[in-house]
Amino acid sequence: MQHVIGIAEMKVVSHPDEVLVTYALGSCVGLSLYDPVAGVGGMIHCMLPLSKIDIGKAQANPCMFTDTGVALLLQAVFDGGADRRRLVAKVAGGASLLDDKGLFKIGERNYTVLRKVLWKNNIMVSGEDVGGATSRTMHLYMDSGRTTIKSGGKEVEL
Repeated sequence: MQHVIGIAEMKVVSHPDEVLVTYALGSCVGLSLYDPVAGVGGMIHCMLPLSKIDIGKAQANPCMFTDTGVALLLQAVFDGGADRRRLVAKVAGGASLLDDKGLFKIGERNYTVLRKVLWKNNIMVSGEDVGGATSRTMHLYMDSGRTTIKSGGKEVEL
């Protein structure tokens, strides 16, 4: 069964027949987490780096922001039985699509915040496809933990 993770959404699953997918990762960042022993995994699609720009929106939808969303996803996979020492973390997105002059650097900032949250939780990124100026689609296959990225007509495994 395929679950689509929309912008500012996350999902945690634990059945081997499930696949998580998120589309249109431009300046947004996508994170997949997978624990091969517990068989639990999750994915999030975050839009903006820091929740402090709009506390009300962050309370209503913490997944919109990378700082609050990634923390929420980590807690959800831990609640599902994942162990931080076994977590396989993969990241995609963080591109500069509409910011040619580099004024806002949303993608770069999203990626930096995501890495900081993971680092503070002692979780290293084992694969990534970030930056550039392309949109990406990310899949997490729960039967194996395989994470793929589709971009520009090509598909690669992270």
